[in-house]
Amino acid sequence: MTDWTGRRTSDDGVSESIGFLLIFGMVIVGIGLVTLYGYPMLLQQQTSADKQIMQKNMIVLQNDMKSLAYKTVPYKETMLNIGGGTLTVHNTSYVPHVSSMRIYNTGTGQDYELAFHPGDLQYYSLNANTEITLENGAVVMRNLVEPGSVMLAQPRWFYDAQTNTMVINLISLNSSYSIARSGVGTVQMSMGMTNYSVMPGITSPVCVKYTPDATQNYKIAWDNYFTTVLQMTSGSCGADEFQLPPAMSSGGTLVIKKYDIVITSV
Repeated sequence: MTDWTGRRTSDDGVSESIGFLLIFGMVIVGIGLVTLYGYPMLLQQQTSADKQIMQKNMIVLQNDMKSLAYKTVPYKETMLNIGGGTLTVHNTSYVPHVSSMRIYNTGTGQDYELAFHPGDLQYYSLNANTEITLENGAVVMRNLVEPGSVMLAQPRWFYDAQTNTMVINLISLNSSYSIARSGVGTVQMSMGMTNYSVMPGITSPVCVKYTPDATQNYKIAWDNYFTTVLQMTSGSCGADEFQLPPAMSSGGTLVIKKYDIVITSV
């Protein structure tokens, strides 16, 4: 192309260069926006998905334990995808995980269970700020950065008003060594020792106290279970303790069953 003096100009090249720079700039801005807003959103969705999957996995493992304890199945094996965190077994003597359950008679002073240590199977995710734990037959969850906890699946405790009988099932988890796993793992469980106790003709209040581990506190979840599901009250018990249904104090029968489940692999 030439101007009015006949000299050659390069306007076409300038136009192509400007167009390329505009398109290139738009691409860079688009990549930046995706990196700034889209990628964190994808990570958050993945973290949320991992959390929901582990909630379901823990309920599956709870059902496996029920099969071992209540259906006399000798062995269970379940393959899991443990994403975004770590699944760890803490046996009944593991420190600092030392939560306990006490069951005693206020009238006689008899301890039916002085300090039952259940151990736990815990999923810990720093990305999701969440702990999901299978403890004493219940699936409980708490947020690492906020107080409080919730029970996702209840243990098998029940009161039969017709026969005035309370049945408490205590499940402990044990392993011969410390076990932890991330990624794909297989949880292998077998039935250990069992113990069965019957206390008929109870004539005074029986109380239950859950003492949480200071490092993983699920007290609110258990307290809500005692009061809303089992209709326990503070009654004549001490602070943070709950009395079994009042009718139990009039000749009721208390049954305590203890099951020990051995975890050999995760």
